[in-house]
Amino acid sequence: MTAERVLRRGDDSAVLRLSEAEAAEIGNDPTTPLDDERVLLNMGPSHPSTHGVLRLMLEMEGETVLRSKPVVGYLHTGMEKQAEQLTYLQGCTNVTRMDYASPLFSELAFSLATEKLLGIEVPERATWIRMLMCELNRMSSHLLFMATNGMDLGAVGMMIYGWREREEVLRFFEIVTGLRMNHNYIRPGGVAADLPDGWEDEVVRILDITAPRLDEYDVLMTGQPIWRDRLQGVGVMNSDEALALSATGPLLRSTGYAWDLRRHESYLAYDEVDFDVIVGTYGDCYDRYAIRLNEIRESMKIVRQIVDKMPGGDYRVQDKKVTPPPRVRIDESMEALIHHFKIFTEGFKVPVGEAYASVESPRGELGVYIVSDGTATPYRMHVRGPSFINLQTMPHLMKDGLIADGVAIISSVDPIMGEVDR
Repeated sequence: MTAERVLRRGDDSAVLRLSEAEAAEIGNDPTTPLDDERVLLNMGPSHPSTHGVLRLMLEMEGETVLRSKPVVGYLHTGMEKQAEQLTYLQGCTNVTRMDYASPLFSELAFSLATEKLLGIEVPERATWIRMLMCELNRMSSHLLFMATNGMDLGAVGMMIYGWREREEVLRFFEIVTGLRMNHNYIRPGGVAADLPDGWEDEVVRILDITAPRLDEYDVLMTGQPIWRDRLQGVGVMNSDEALALSATGPLLRSTGYAWDLRRHESYLAYDEVDFDVIVGTYGDCYDRYAIRLNEIRESMKIVRQIVDKMPGGDYRVQDKKVTPPPRVRIDESMEALIHHFKIFTEGFKVPVGEAYASVESPRGELGVYIVSDGTATPYRMHVRGPSFINLQTMPHLMKDGLIADGVAIISSVDPIMGEVDR
């Protein structure tokens, strides 16, 4: 929708012509004259700073944003409905494509919900491998934020630096899973494959490379006066407002509210590693930037502990019919061959019931709710996507700010539209 301003002959009032549906979206009567200084502006859905196909309807007075409304749905893929046609084994292939910046978290939440329905526990090594991969994925996601946040605000060099460090993590993912993104690696019952030989040295190399480069980010941005002036006091929100809007992740923690599912729910083995929950003070764009930067350091601390504590054993459940048999047994056993064939063609049946599992993704609480009717495919699946929920904060954060600050606010929310429009 493009705003159309028409000056009536002999009348100085400006009329903004909207369809009734569009007018209802922003609460305006389409026949009501607007102030000459006010105009509706569409930001997106292809504007570079909207981080994908997000559209914002902005009511502007000069460069001041009086009201805003996010409009979503341009990337709708129907993943929740599609899940009803896919077996539980195929489900991770579906959900991994939602948040394409941190796909392993979607796989983990889906797998944990499925395992609750099955009533099984994965081997200890599988739990620690999941934790290792997710913390590395948190690092790569926040590094991507560092890159795009810098580019959005004019620190173009940061795009190159953040992308450079992220590449190191993605190369490791490719070694382990065969893919840089959308891995289908974390599955119900464990993980798809064990870690390769020499993985410890590769992980330590990544950590040793990244640590001094994060210090360079501090020199480039954190203490830089222009950067601080650009972000401090912009997009302010307090804890009560964040909780009322159901915000989680860095948005909520930037207000000083120390909520992190890794600490409060203690899923996987997070109660066996030491890390700090990073919180802000003012709830502004600068706090959200600083939290993500320091969360990279905390993830690195967790990963180092995982390298030291990684247990031995199996990487997936073997005594249940939820994972395929070892490949070597397929040539030796007819039963294993039949098992392999049936699990990939029919899947495995899950008892009747419902389950919800949530994890702390880089953007907040990511939850998967599954209803089972006793067949090999979910009866219903619903995802609590943090990007979708966090978009509710956008009108509040942008109100009475400049449109240039709106760019900083969108970047600080860090939405992934694949997850919003699932």
